[in-house]
Amino acid sequence: MNGWLLAAAVVLAVGVAPALWGATTGPLRRRVVSQNLATLLVCLVMLLLAQGYARPAYIDLGLVLAVLGPAGTLVYARLLADELAIDPPTTQLTLATTALSVAAPPLVVLPLCVATGPGRALVKLLVIGALLTAGNSISGRAVSGKTSLPREAHDG
Repeated sequence: MNGWLLAAAVVLAVGVAPALWGATTGPLRRRVVSQNLATLLVCLVMLLLAQGYARPAYIDLGLVLAVLGPAGTLVYARLLADELAIDPPTTQLTLATTALSVAAPPLVVLPLCVATGPGRALVKLLVIGALLTAGNSISGRAVSGKTSLPREAHDG
């Protein structure tokens, strides 16, 4: 077992397991935020596994998750907007997940970039890091209700 696989195991145990527990239990406000966090962490695990197993194809899975994870959260935020307006996520929960969504991608992606070296994989890693940071920040704001999702554009 190398350091990349150990890091992936730690992220799975310390991050993904509690996020999945939060996504499957409790109030709706916690489930939606935990789902957003779980997709972020699973994407980072895929990147760590790609380096640990020396399988560049896993980076493509991370890229797909980086695109679809925040998009899925935005869909949930749109469909559950009424329920989330009645019982919004707590400020501490959204601040913690937003801070993690901004801090975690660079903490994982930058060492992977150094280990990968120049090439297509480096560009993919940088794109994934940018997508994860921006996408999870935007979807976290949408879930917390800090941005309004336009209803008029789709109704009618």
